[in-house]
Amino acid sequence: MRGWLRSIRSIINGQTLAIALLAVLSTWTCRQLELFADFPLTLMGTTVVFPIVFSIGGAYKRREAALDDYGSIKAHGRAIYFATRDWIEDTDPALQHRLVEILGDLLDACRTLFTGKQSEIDDNEHAVYDAFSELSLFINGLRARGLPSGEASRCNQFESKMMIAFESIKHIVQYRTPMTLRAYSKVFIVAIPVLYGPYFAAQALEYSPELAYVMPVLLSVVLVSLDNIQEHLEDPFDQVGEDDVIINVEKFVDRLNDDIERRRSAI
Repeated sequence: MRGWLRSIRSIINGQTLAIALLAVLSTWTCRQLELFADFPLTLMGTTVVFPIVFSIGGAYKRREAALDDYGSIKAHGRAIYFATRDWIEDTDPALQHRLVEILGDLLDACRTLFTGKQSEIDDNEHAVYDAFSELSLFINGLRARGLPSGEASRCNQFESKMMIAFESIKHIVQYRTPMTLRAYSKVFIVAIPVLYGPYFAAQALEYSPELAYVMPVLLSVVLVSLDNIQEHLEDPFDQVGEDDVIINVEKFVDRLNDDIERRRSAI
């Protein structure tokens, strides 16, 4: 129940109430001045609803792409861990813990960049590639422990795929819905419920007085709720909405460390 109420509060907020109030005021004024008009509803759909739904679809696709790339970083990092654990004879828990530490630093640097401010991306990117450099040096050091060059090359390919996934997520963070489209939607979300006052006033003639303001309120709630949904999906890493991508570095590191300790105790 609490989760449901939290979801409702995330899409119905002060902006919803403000625009609904403006729509009701516009309808009341038109009724008092006897300003009635039969505006086409298709105008409302083409000017506001379609652009917002289009933006929601684009934001959702970026979120799903970010999830795929985040999974790729984790999966290829775990693959390098398995190579360190199983592909060389001269391996030990200390070597494996060192790799886990590097992977933890890498994911932590990624989390800092993805959830940080846009103005800090360039600075945070240095920490990410420092961690990638440490991982590259670690893979190179596995050759001295007997890892065949072909397998080392495969590990380097794993790291290359991790970097590709990181760059893809970074671009998702940097480039979002065009600002002009967002500004367009914001303007008409406020304007349409107000400008349609004569239409709501005309329609209210067929209703009882208690229901005269249901349509303007309902329209305002629908438009602002769609806009809030798009806003929450816009940045999948801002840790504000319920659908954000959560980078749980600690869980990833703990599971790898648990695997090391479990295998050590089994020997």
